[in-house]
Formats: sequence, structure tokens, C-alpha cells
Amino acid sequence: MSCLNVKLMSVIASVGIVLAGCGTDATTKVEEKPEVKAAKQEQTLEKFYFTANEGGTISKINVKDNKVTETIQADGVVHNIQLSPDGKVVAATLVPESGHGHGSHGDEASGKVLFYDANTNDLLKEVEVGNHPAHVVYTGDGKYVLVTNNEDDTVSVINARTYEVVKTIPTGKGPHGFRISADSKFAYIANMGEDTVSAINLETFAEERIKTGNTPVTTGVTKDGKTLAVTLFSENSLAIVDLETKQVVKVEVGTGPAQVYIGPDSKYAYVANQGTEETPSNSMSIVNLETKTVVDEILTGNGAHGVTVSGDGKFAYVTNMFDNTVSIIDLESKRVDTIDVGEIPNGITVMD
Repeated sequence: MSCLNVKLMSVIASVGIVLAGCGTDATTKVEEKPEVKAAKQEQTLEKFYFTANEGGTISKINVKDNKVTETIQADGVVHNIQLSPDGKVVAATLVPESGHGHGSHGDEASGKVLFYDANTNDLLKEVEVGNHPAHVVYTGDGKYVLVTNNEDDTVSVINARTYEVVKTIPTGKGPHGFRISADSKFAYIANMGEDTVSAINLETFAEERIKTGNTPVTTGVTKDGKTLAVTLFSENSLAIVDLETKQVVKVEVGTGPAQVYIGPDSKYAYVANQGTEETPSNSMSIVNLETKTVVDEILTGNGAHGVTVSGDGKFAYVTNMFDNTVSIIDLESKRVDTIDVGEIPNGITVMD
């Protein structure tokens, strides 16, 4: 695997000069030139988003112009990806070349989580996890990184500082996509092989299961921790769950919904409708979580799968698996721009 490097702007430190005279010391600083300050500010403001491409790469795209700046190579299927809360590290799940297919047990190599420096693209660490890792998510407090092991029916808990697996927790059958509550106390894991979501208490590591509907793929949770959203692939629906009462309301969306992302105001859920490779879907449904209705449906590319929203709530980003593209959606004007990325883009994450 080759790691790509990005040239960073040189940092010029202020120099202190000590002058002696009349028994006292005086310190003066050499001011940075205006062009140096401007360059450093530009570097600070530069943001990126990343796609996990099952063809064996990670695409790094500049938010400003939506151009791919780097393509990071990986030896296997890169399924999902997420930035750390501080935006400094990007984590991706890797299924080795010997173990691509779901349901293929045996002597295949264990899956991995790859950790990269989000600015330089340098590989920081490889962590071995379980069989066929699916999604990877950081806790908001930056303490843990969780990874679902789809074929082991477990979730691995990694210490985000030491990169050590500190716990492996049983889940339901076929754990896949998930999100973690804003207070970092619960992980809500969609179990694709059954009709449940595993709610993992991240203080006690106890697991509770919530019935939601057929083939749950991914979850989202509102900032107040009261409402859970779950895509139900086989029902073409989004399940909206009251986490206090466990009452479930199902909202019909597009065909074969894959990922869901709840916007920063917790008012809307954004659902990527994938369909299948034989009969692909190509839309993103916007669901009002309060009224429990679809308020808009926006056309994307074929096989809309991964979805995320910018921290300011202005843009949605959707990976189109069967077109090898990303749709960039202006959520105010509903304008859609499309860019080419790596082969079979799946997960996606954006710097806030």
C-alpha cells in the first residue's frame, strides 16, 4: 500500500530578540509578512471530504472546488470511512482481498481499520478487528472508535488514542451501519440479518435490542438522544423510533434505502435510496422527523448509498455506487453537481 503525501505550507515562527541596555532587557518580535499570514489562514480554512471506494481506494476531495486532490491506495475493499471529531484523523474499514464476500467464513484474513493523517494522508496505524468490518464511527468525545464486524455479529471498541481493541461486544445478526449519540453514551447498530437495532451502552458495554423492521441498514440519532432513524432496505422505508417509548413510525421513502444522516439541526433526515445493481434507485429523500413526512426527493446518480451533510447544514453529499460518482446537493437551491471519484464509492465523511 502506498501512502500519498501532501505538501504543507512552511510555518515561520516569530523570533524573539533580546536587547541588553541600561541594566534592562527588552524583547521585540519580527512580524510575519502579510502574504505568509494569508497563506497560513488559507491552509487552516481548507477542508476536505473523503469517500471509501470498494475498488480499493480512498478519494480525498477539496470542499472548495469539489476536485479530487488525492487518491489513496488500499489492499482490499474499503467499505466505510469517518473523520475523528477534531478532523485530524480519518478511519476506514478494510476487507482484505481474500475476504470480499458476505457469508464467506473460513480461513480468510481478519478485517482491519486503517487510520490516516487527514492532512498528509500518511498511514498512522492498522488495527486488526473482526470478520468483514462494515462501518466505523468515532464517539463524539474522541475516546473510542467503534467498528461493526458483519460476519462475526460483534462490534469492536478501539481506544482512539492507543489504537488498541479494548472490548468486543456481541450484537444482533449481521451488524452494519450505525451512529453514536451526541453525548457519546450509546451506539445504535443496525443488524441487517434480522429486524433489530442493537443499542450499546458505552459506559457499561451492555446491549439492548430494539425491533425496527426488515433489513435495517444504517441508523441516525438526533442530538437530544430522543429519536432514532433507521433505514429499512426491504420495506423501502425509514423507521422513526421514539427511544423512550420504543414506538416505531415508518415513512415510505425511495427504493432500497441504504444510509441515513440526520442534519445538524436534527430536524431532517437525509436518506440515500440505492435500490439494487439490477434495478438501481437514484434519489435522496428528505424526511421531516417531527411531522414524519417526506418533504422532498432529489435525483442523484445510480445506486445512491452513502450520505452526509456539511456542519453548516448547507450541503449534502451522496455516493453513487453504480456510477462511481458523488452528488453534491445545495440544500437551499436543490442544485445538484456531480463529480467522478474512485470505483464503487460507499461511505463518505466531510470535515465540519
